[in-house]
Amino acid sequence: MPISIFIQTLNEEENLPSCLDSVRFSDDVVVLDSYSTDRTEAICSERGARFFQRAYDGRGTHQNWAMENIDFKHRWVFYLDADEHMTPELQSEIEQIAQSWESGALSQDKDSPVAYYGGRKNYFRGKWLKRSMPPGHIMRFFQPPHIRFARKANPIPTVDGEVGYLKEHFLHFNFSKGLTEWIARHNKYATYEAEETMKSLKERPMQLGKLFSTDAMTRRYELKNLSFRMPCRPVLKFLYMYLVQLGFLDGRAGFTYCRLQALYEYLIVQKVKEMQRIDRGLPGS
Repeated sequence: MPISIFIQTLNEEENLPSCLDSVRFSDDVVVLDSYSTDRTEAICSERGARFFQRAYDGRGTHQNWAMENIDFKHRWVFYLDADEHMTPELQSEIEQIAQSWESGALSQDKDSPVAYYGGRKNYFRGKWLKRSMPPGHIMRFFQPPHIRFARKANPIPTVDGEVGYLKEHFLHFNFSKGLTEWIARHNKYATYEAEETMKSLKERPMQLGKLFSTDAMTRRYELKNLSFRMPCRPVLKFLYMYLVQLGFLDGRAGFTYCRLQALYEYLIVQKVKEMQRIDRGLPGS
């Protein structure tokens, strides 16, 4: 089918086989690896995936390198992390979009999207966190020449053209390597987010009008910009996820996950404070 698959990896021998199994429909699976020391490369070779390596320097720049240096076989690319799976329903939806372009039904229409946001079902302890971590919108299906990414974590896409929204979801097993790995990974993410927070506070003033934009992603990014400036962020995040989003309906798994996200927010806040102290010439901690 006329879709390439793009996967980023770092020591993903546990997750990669099932991820690759979910995208067997594609004849162009491309893996960008950050110098794994396990069997990641061997698994890619066994499954026929094209394999590239590059030192990781933040998700945005890493993805931009792929957009600029990898020659994908097909016009359309779907991006998955190794702990994520394609579903048959989502496969059918994106194939229909790609086939419409190949047939010429959409390619002559300047208003046809060149990139699509997609949502994912997030699982924790065997349960879909339907309320505490709803699918949301993440840029995952796109034409590489029309897209670039910014930020070291949770990249923000810049799209040269129209964007659309997929109806179907892919699956995300965020804790597939266990809680210890999740905490270590989010400690790194917290550093990236603290750096982005400092940058936003210095360079990106609030534009409150964007909170009322008709575009969901514009509202989301401005809400995040507002959150950088709010006190008690860890508590507010927990209350928002557990009460406003009805995370309590996800049971014990939802309660635990909301607390973990509050912990993650607390790490970001403390790292921002440390960076601010260093900027003032004080000891960081």
